[in-house]
Amino acid sequence: MSNNSEQKEEQQQDNQPNSSALVERIQQLGQSNIPQAPDSNIHVLSIIGQVEGHLQLPPQNKTTKYEHLLPQLIAIEQNPKIEGLIILLNTVGGDVEAGLALSEMIASISKPTVSIVLGGGHSIGVPIAVATKHSFIVPTATMTIHPIRLTGLVIGVPQTFEYLDKMQDRVIQFVVEHSNIKEEKFKDLMFAKGNLTRDIGTNVIGKDAVAYGLIDEVGGVKEAMNKLNEFIGPKVSPESGVVQ
Repeated sequence: MSNNSEQKEEQQQDNQPNSSALVERIQQLGQSNIPQAPDSNIHVLSIIGQVEGHLQLPPQNKTTKYEHLLPQLIAIEQNPKIEGLIILLNTVGGDVEAGLALSEMIASISKPTVSIVLGGGHSIGVPIAVATKHSFIVPTATMTIHPIRLTGLVIGVPQTFEYLDKMQDRVIQFVVEHSNIKEEKFKDLMFAKGNLTRDIGTNVIGKDAVAYGLIDEVGGVKEAMNKLNEFIGPKVSPESGVVQ
């Protein structure tokens, strides 16, 4: 009897980690069975919500912390098994310096990179979207282009305005250099009046972003995967010399 009791206790202890993992999956994802991606040479990096930079945002805000992404980008560059990178974007914008830093990091990666704008690629999400070698936007996604501004802060120092103006120039130059949009057109969209309620700027939707030269193509996951595999090229087996 004692042996049977001990065995049951051991089985219950073994099952507890599995049960807790199952409950955690249900709580986090709403389901117990999660499709697993096979080992792949393509890494997917998501930038969701607001880009959090030097200031910590309230806990109820959905954020992507840029200090979490920087080491990931370094690891992607160093990992020989990763041959391509997909950036998934659905962001309202956020910290300008942090977003520009991420854009520069993505643009400097030597491996093929592709971005997909899903839902929204607003504000500082625009330079992040165009930082990759090729960019896609789904038909229903929007991108808000507007001047740099500080919300809720009274600025009384002329040097602060000059700093913001120079940062805005850096954002404009980055976007122009990493996309096919003309500088004059991008500035027209940025400073357009009457398109946004009580503000200046422009909302650009899917195909219009492509027409302006801001984004390369309208497309989603399939198109992005095809383009990335095209960049990576065929694989040649070192043993047989056969193209895979």
